[in-house]
Amino acid sequence: MKRLRTLKIATMMAAATFGIASSSPWHATISQSDRATTVGNPEAEVRLTSFVSYTCPHCATFTIQGEPALQLAYIGSGKLKMEVRPVIRNPIDLVATMLVQCGDTDKFVRNHTMFMTTQRSWLPIAQRATQVQVARWMVADKSAARRAIANDFGFYGLMESRGYTRPTIDRCLADQALADRLEANSQADFEQFGVRSTPSFAIDGERLDGVHGWPELETALKTRF
Repeated sequence: MKRLRTLKIATMMAAATFGIASSSPWHATISQSDRATTVGNPEAEVRLTSFVSYTCPHCATFTIQGEPALQLAYIGSGKLKMEVRPVIRNPIDLVATMLVQCGDTDKFVRNHTMFMTTQRSWLPIAQRATQVQVARWMVADKSAARRAIANDFGFYGLMESRGYTRPTIDRCLADQALADRLEANSQADFEQFGVRSTPSFAIDGERLDGVHGWPELETALKTRF
């Protein structure tokens, strides 16, 4: 019952956050590149880049506090587009990111929101993991290791609640080219932007020093509009 309640809450949060039920098409305008997923008007005058980790509690807080406001005040109007760039800090981050990007691009928003808003229910599993579990997460067969993580953290159930089948989930987890690209992108963002903590943000390609949450980001955005 507790798990079902968690999934129900996540679904409600997804509907309330990253752009459902809007009179503007920009909330549902999503594009994928090798470096990022972008939500919003491709011709928007301002580009906000969000560097996030799915195992970062502050990133989950930002999703809950900041993303609804961004949708209502900025993305929905077409004047701002938001790039989401995942920061891969550990194997759990990698698995979560691969699943968020699993399937058609239009699934990204709800997948992203679901993993962030359910983080409190699955992240503690890492702290109480047994040696046997950790060993499964580190086996040489990388696809098998990712499946073990997905199983132990309940990610299969989360994705199935979104309509995914287990074979589809496993195909996404087996995409080694994607895994390699995500890890390479994290290193590139570290070198290009100096991203050392999450969440971090950049506006039009310039990282914002000392901005790691919605209150500070909102202040920075107000100077641009």
